[in-house]
Amino acid sequence: MAKTHQVDGNQLTLLQNGAVYFSQLCADIDAARSFICLETYIFAADQTGRMVSDALQKAARRGVAVRVLMDGFGSADLPQSWLAELHAAGVQVQWFRREISPFTWNSNRKRRLLRMHRKLVVLDGEVAFVGGINIIDDTTRNRDFAATRLDFAVRVQGSVAGEIHVVMRRLWSAVSWASQHMRGKQIERFIVDVARPATLSGITILLRDNLRHRRDIERAYLRAIAGAQHEVVIANAYFLPGRVFRRTLKQAAKRGVRVVLLLQGHVEYRLQHYATQALYEQLLAAGVEIYEYQASYMHAKVAVVDGLWATVGSSNIDPFSLLLAREANLAVHDAAFAEALRDKLFEAISQDARRIEPEHWSRLGWGARLLARLSYAVVRMMIGVSGYGKRVR
Repeated sequence: MAKTHQVDGNQLTLLQNGAVYFSQLCADIDAARSFICLETYIFAADQTGRMVSDALQKAARRGVAVRVLMDGFGSADLPQSWLAELHAAGVQVQWFRREISPFTWNSNRKRRLLRMHRKLVVLDGEVAFVGGINIIDDTTRNRDFAATRLDFAVRVQGSVAGEIHVVMRRLWSAVSWASQHMRGKQIERFIVDVARPATLSGITILLRDNLRHRRDIERAYLRAIAGAQHEVVIANAYFLPGRVFRRTLKQAAKRGVRVVLLLQGHVEYRLQHYATQALYEQLLAAGVEIYEYQASYMHAKVAVVDGLWATVGSSNIDPFSLLLAREANLAVHDAAFAEALRDKLFEAISQDARRIEPEHWSRLGWGARLLARLSYAVVRMMIGVSGYGKRVR
């Protein structure tokens, strides 16, 4: 197991990629005595999904209370036979917005994109996992590469696990109530998360919802970047920040802070990929370093500032995460933990990424530039049509 860091009486372990994460998760599920709560955007019917499902079923059969909350769009392909197995074993399963598709253009257009994108687990109120790893095989195999997606999670043992349990319990109760009384309508009105206010030290649970915590994650990033003195390192799978976020990054670079972005190098979702490239010119001109991950797809949503502040979680830096989805990050103010994450990121940069040089970008043909700008315009239009355009900064 990776090195454990002591922070505010909690034990934090940084976990990289699925092989390490799922091995530890299933070991903790097997050790659970009282209850298990799991939230995930994707629960896939693959080898990894089978491993986790079997562990949850075994726990339920030995008397552990097991609750699983899945997003209705992200986990829509989970077969009914898998759900029947979970129910038969005694696992309680609920869906977040199963009836509303992100692509259903109707009177619910302002709510159809409100997804539950969190990846959280709590066991016995003593151990928790926070990160960006879905319940899915994370090895990509295609004609270009066969490698594990770059991703991270944190295992927490201590009082913070109890705080995460409170957050998860509230969402479970609200979804349960809404599914019985509202049939999915106006569900956000009844789901209110409570989390400890952001601090400048220790460990903070950062949430994003559409009520009390609309901008908590974004503000935490902005505070950390605005206060940076030496270095900002961000690895983010889907990077499409608004104007305020971009300005804060550029201002940091212009005052001499080293700003490093590790972004998606392979085309996974074409529209988002090319829309991100529309931002390269202005960021590079400000002195921001941009690297594209090449070994596989990148799914990480992490950052380190000045080797002291770090965040790991589910939130991308794009309109869908920062304006629409339910997200959960852990912010940690601890030099040892931050340095461990920084080392992982620079290892990925040095071994598996290519740097985008300003001169390379300036030499791109008009076709590539036009594609990037059109993609960016389409993304902004989509957000506007959904009813959130006025909130994209």
